[in-house]
Amino acid sequence: MPRVYATPEQLAAWTGQPAPADAERLLARASGDVDAALLCAFYRTSDAGMPIDPHVVQALADATCAQVEYQLATGDDGTGAAGRWGSVSIGPVSLGDRRDNPTAATGLDLAPRAHRALMLAGLLPGVIW
Repeated sequence: MPRVYATPEQLAAWTGQPAPADAERLLARASGDVDAALLCAFYRTSDAGMPIDPHVVQALADATCAQVEYQLATGDDGTGAAGRWGSVSIGPVSLGDRRDNPTAATGLDLAPRAHRALMLAGLLPGVIW
């Protein structure tokens, strides 16, 4: 089972808005993004792979909520496809102008606030606890 680092209640507290109906799906996808950002990070985990140090637990929850907030603000559904083109046609194919900035070499579009939460917790780049 994939790790999910935040709850719909935490998301609502983070954004100051009620959690969307599909909050659990969005949080699961955002948790996957956080996992990808932490590929080389070391921190103590339970047998289920969940962090156990309170400051790491909080940082991962914050980063996950920030990632969902970012995706909602940019119109993304967690797939990374939203808002990429100014106009699209199918026949005969026409795409238009790109609207996104280049992502990191990893292809991960991590929210700035998510990156900051992970960095301030000492989880980036690859800090060993």
